[in-house]
Amino acid sequence: MNMSMPFSRKWRFSALLALVAVMTSGCYLPIRYDAEIEITRTGHYSLIFDGYLVKVDLYDDLRNNKITPEEEREEIEKLRREFAVDNSASDFSYFKKGYFRIHWERKGDLLKYRTVSFLRNSKTHLIFGIAYNKRSGRIGVTGKPLTADQRKQLAEMGLGGVNGEIRVISDLPQISNNATKVKKNRSRGPGFKTYIWKINNIFRPTPSVIFSIHGPRPQ
Repeated sequence: MNMSMPFSRKWRFSALLALVAVMTSGCYLPIRYDAEIEITRTGHYSLIFDGYLVKVDLYDDLRNNKITPEEEREEIEKLRREFAVDNSASDFSYFKKGYFRIHWERKGDLLKYRTVSFLRNSKTHLIFGIAYNKRSGRIGVTGKPLTADQRKQLAEMGLGGVNGEIRVISDLPQISNNATKVKKNRSRGPGFKTYIWKINNIFRPTPSVIFSIHGPRPQ
């Protein structure tokens, strides 16, 4: 991804971490989940997602009786194969009506790789991820928010209710956030804070947080 564009234009951090995908084929919507992201002053990160997602188009087809049980099984196998090749994914299990459970975990050096995203490939849309912009020295968590019409459409489909918690843990200087709660995290060490968002429906404001990582990398 080209990171040369100015940070304010490249990453619209007033609408970060939507944890939702747009309403097109192949999109996933987290329904019940726990997500934790940690970013340290060294530029290292860890990202963990554990919970249930729904494949929106499959859910809609089943809801409207547009596919047969055999076609549903074929779609399930496609999902299994997709996650089987993702080294960060584990514990895939299909529930029903397009719902499935997944555990996803990745860690690494953000200053080296610049971006990391959860469930992004040629067939899916970005749900959420982390991005570092070298020019601005900023790090944030970014996602693709839904429009008002998309939120309304999902609610009309019966997908308006979610139950999730997002935690971002960092000892970096914070520029802005709209967390439900911010608390010190002494278990991680001096200067660490946990930014917490409780998500109980798709109409909640999109969570956002931006950090600064100016200065030399700590050894």
